[in-house]
Amino acid sequence: MRFHQVRELVRWAADYHARLDEAYAQWAAQEGVGERRRMALDYLAEHERRMQHELESYFAEDSEHRGVLDTWFDDPEAFPHAPVLERLPGGDDGDDVEALLSTALTLHRTLQDLYGHRLERAGSELERAFFEALVKGEDAEVRRLVRDIQRLEAY
Repeated sequence: MRFHQVRELVRWAADYHARLDEAYAQWAAQEGVGERRRMALDYLAEHERRMQHELESYFAEDSEHRGVLDTWFDDPEAFPHAPVLERLPGGDDGDDVEALLSTALTLHRTLQDLYGHRLERAGSELERAFFEALVKGEDAEVRRLVRDIQRLEAY
């Protein structure tokens, strides 16, 4: 579909976080996952849950974002397909979390690119400010992920 409302994109992103939460939680529950990796997966699942809830709060009746969510945009590009969650490395690497962090960053890059794409094509100042805030927020979340997962590696 060529025409979308900003709310559709935000819903897609919230659902993306929900799918990641579920995938991380399922992986953490598998046998053969080392303790550090399980801690990292639990952290990533909680992180994704928090990101999902944050985006869903935009849909609240009293949200300051209600106006921009109703904005229409024309973009021949469809929302990106979520990277295949099966790309998550298997549970046979013991406690190593480096591959896990790399995969998590790749998955978040999808959102960074999507928000950046919409920022570049924003049709109004309100839309521009909205997507600029999402880009900055996603950048901060990626930095937080790297910092926190690296702390796990130090233990």
